[in-house]
Amino acid sequence: MQDWPLTVDRVLDHAAAWHGSREIVTRTIEGPITRMGYAELRGRAKRLSNALLADGVVRGDRIATMGMNTARHMEAWYGIMGVGAVCHTLNPRLHPDQLVYIVNHAADRVILADPSFAPLLAEVLPRTPMVEKVVWLSDEAPAAASTGVTYEEWIGRQSEACAWGGFDEHTAAGLCYTSGTTGDPKGVLYSHRSNVLHTLMVLQADVMGISARDVVLAVVPMFHANGWGLPLSCPAAGAKLVLPGLRMDPSALYELIETEGVTFSAAVPTVWGALLQHLDASGAKLSTLKRVVIGGALCPPSLIEGFHDRYGVEVLHGWGMTETSPLGVVAVPDAETARLSFEQQKPQRFKQGRPPFGVELCVTDDAGRRLPHDGQSPGRLKVRGPAVAAAYYGRPDEAILDEDGFFDSGDIASLDPAGFMQITDRAKDVIKSGGEWISSVGLVASCPKVELCAVLGLPHPKWSERPLLAVKLRAGATATVDELLAVLEGRIPRWWVPDEVVFVDHIPLGPTGKVDKKALRARFAGHRLASIEAAE
Repeated sequence: MQDWPLTVDRVLDHAAAWHGSREIVTRTIEGPITRMGYAELRGRAKRLSNALLADGVVRGDRIATMGMNTARHMEAWYGIMGVGAVCHTLNPRLHPDQLVYIVNHAADRVILADPSFAPLLAEVLPRTPMVEKVVWLSDEAPAAASTGVTYEEWIGRQSEACAWGGFDEHTAAGLCYTSGTTGDPKGVLYSHRSNVLHTLMVLQADVMGISARDVVLAVVPMFHANGWGLPLSCPAAGAKLVLPGLRMDPSALYELIETEGVTFSAAVPTVWGALLQHLDASGAKLSTLKRVVIGGALCPPSLIEGFHDRYGVEVLHGWGMTETSPLGVVAVPDAETARLSFEQQKPQRFKQGRPPFGVELCVTDDAGRRLPHDGQSPGRLKVRGPAVAAAYYGRPDEAILDEDGFFDSGDIASLDPAGFMQITDRAKDVIKSGGEWISSVGLVASCPKVELCAVLGLPHPKWSERPLLAVKLRAGATATVDELLAVLEGRIPRWWVPDEVVFVDHIPLGPTGKVDKKALRARFAGHRLASIEAAE
């Protein structure tokens, strides 16, 4: 058979050749909506490749992006990967200290950024000496920028003639870091082969099932776990792609859905919860949207029911992680479930989902012994496959696979005989809020008045979870809530700040001296966050 290396450039080559006029619609950072076809996007991406080569970029160099979902960001993805450089997506929601660590650890040479992130980069760049250039993904440089060149100026004089590919399919293509909630952030290095295989997995009918007839609204940010594969799967299928830019509010998303005829979308629960509230309050209808994948955090059953019952939209629950590229499971009904009524399907639809071809799952006890797939035996959820990380970038001595090649997800879950997986708990003491991780350790440990503190994630109707901070003061000390929260100012992202601070006389400790989270959770079981009360 022919030797046909699975490199990402072939995806856009295919789209340009056979779906060249199929639209990519962008709400630009500047505001206006623009349109181009896959053929034009490919030509501009090749000009970007030539601009990188003119700057001395070579295969394997890390080129960072810090952008929302726009056509220019997509051009950057393909232009970087096409010449064998590594597209490193930076999450602008991280704290500047985390970004400094990530950029330095990756040794990024160039950063391509939306102008809205200029103030954030102004904090990062003085501490990242290996960065040689900043390119602003805009027509004009932002007023807050003290350095950098505009995107159109940078690629403007370059040719569209550029040789892509021609390297081994195991060449590194993309780099994405976890948010570092348990220590320093960890880099996951995707290969061209893993990205192409992940694309084919995403396109399966029982995953996202995207076709050339679909119009896809890519709400999940391209910096979030490989963009859930949409920047690759949509061109591969020839789907029309709609990119919302900075406007993620429900009215703006609804406008794009209706004016562009969106049939499929994917995002975290908070986005769809806000859209559902907007629809209910305004009386608006969805005339074209048929399917939505919701992942990144637990999807409330009310979302699945609300979109189905009131708007005829099928919501598919999903689970994955940065280390799985991120596809893990999607709750598409199997043949037996599909024969049932929607009401009877709910026990399966409310689970995280079942694995497609290319993803293998198992659950084990702490000793690594396999547990039965009976839907009743929770254990450590482990995953393996051709798009699952085998090691973290720059950490060659840190083994992350067990003897059978499985990666421990850090979640506790059960599997039923049909493969439907349900997460029952988390092994890591982190909080999932709006699809993003929040660290649960050390938030006010530096306050001299605090003896012990611990953070719990408590249920929240909008954000899935929000943090509650339990504080035990030192003997004789007094403090106010505002005083404690002031300690966090500038140390953590604003959305990490606890919704409620509770002063307690005792924080339980386990036998090793660590906070006993199980006992603490029992103490606050049923507690209703003050932020919920205030919002009602």
